[in-house]
Amino acid sequence: MLDVYKLVMDSKYNPLKDLPPAQRFQIMVGLSFMWTTIFCAGAGAWMFYGELLALHVLFALGFLVTGVTFYGAKRTTTYRDQPLSDGTARYSDIWGA
Repeated sequence: MLDVYKLVMDSKYNPLKDLPPAQRFQIMVGLSFMWTTIFCAGAGAWMFYGELLALHVLFALGFLVTGVTFYGAKRTTTYRDQPLSDGTARYSDIWGA
């Protein structure tokens, strides 16, 4: 069970591990906000629509967005991954910090 948790929640092991730390953090915060919204909307909609419709649709959409995000992170390249035509090295940090 711990391996499954790390695969999704730990950015050192999930598919976002190849992205720069700042971008990885931004995506993880966005996903956590999305899942918090899903759980809150599911709890609120439970009283109005029932669990079959609200929770299942919200969970399905949440899993879809998370899966697409993780799949897209595997294929994402940054400016560092593209070599210059003259063979010179790129800077390791675009922001100069």
